[in-house]
Amino acid sequence: MKTRITELFGIQHPIIQGGMHYVGFAELASAVSNAGGLGIITGLTQRTPELLANEIRRCREMTDKPFGVNLTFLPTVSAPDYPGYIRAIVDGGVKIVETAGNNPQKWLPMLHEAGIKVIHKCTSVRHSLKAQAIGCDAVSVDGFECGGHPGEDDVPNFILLPRAAEELRIPFVASGGMADGRSLVAALALGADGMNMGTRFIATQEAPVHDNVKQAIVAASELDTRLVMRPLRNTERVLNNAAVERLLEKERRLGAAIGFDDIREEVAGVYPSIMQQGTMDLGAWSCGMVAGLIRDVPTVKDLIDRIMAEAETIIRNRLAGMLAT
Repeated sequence: MKTRITELFGIQHPIIQGGMHYVGFAELASAVSNAGGLGIITGLTQRTPELLANEIRRCREMTDKPFGVNLTFLPTVSAPDYPGYIRAIVDGGVKIVETAGNNPQKWLPMLHEAGIKVIHKCTSVRHSLKAQAIGCDAVSVDGFECGGHPGEDDVPNFILLPRAAEELRIPFVASGGMADGRSLVAALALGADGMNMGTRFIATQEAPVHDNVKQAIVAASELDTRLVMRPLRNTERVLNNAAVERLLEKERRLGAAIGFDDIREEVAGVYPSIMQQGTMDLGAWSCGMVAGLIRDVPTVKDLIDRIMAEAETIIRNRLAGMLAT
């Protein structure tokens, strides 16, 4: 399948594995790239630029296909060594970067000078237009359904994607609620050039996370995610568990007076233990509503092959068959 995204990134299928904290290691990124999609290493999961450089080398040993690195620009007092991370990306020969969080404008010249294509994650049309204006090569448009941070506008993809298609000139992919061939065809019909999957890729054999995490996603329905940190205007969609219930109770009790320190126990530094050791009730972790569509833990190749076969069948048979002759 050829779209503007496959052409831009030099990949076979218009499927991107988004950056995910303590999930986007070389094992998963290389598997996605080898299967024809675009795998992404999560930069800040690596605690130092040197560790990221090593992870890029590991990924390079596992695939000769294009892969990218996610860099999330955080609003924080003690910022990570972003120049160091970018040097590791450039020196590692990576040609695709997925940016997220704060405006990446200050870092674009350094990336573009190295011939790197930048796709920025956005949760609204206005943010997508800003990304286009500052020179991003593509955007990932994240609807309200997505795991992680869906923004504060609460616009689902059935509205957000066609609005983005009306306004944008650069290519974009749909993120949030993406799981199968139906998702891909729908995203293309609504104007996107491909899709970004996060939660679906966690429930694969190559994802380097504890089996408890994968089975929790398989067992979950579309009703099992919750929105936390809304009073802090840092909304995150997470899978419900005991820690999330504690967090929501604090939000109800403290109301507008709540601060980050009140919920630190449930959200700060919990990912290593959850993702690697499977301590599922330790804290809140990102998960999309798409969990309701996930019922197995296939290999990445089987998943991507299945998605593309299903998409082709829908387009060639179901949709084409509806046209009057």
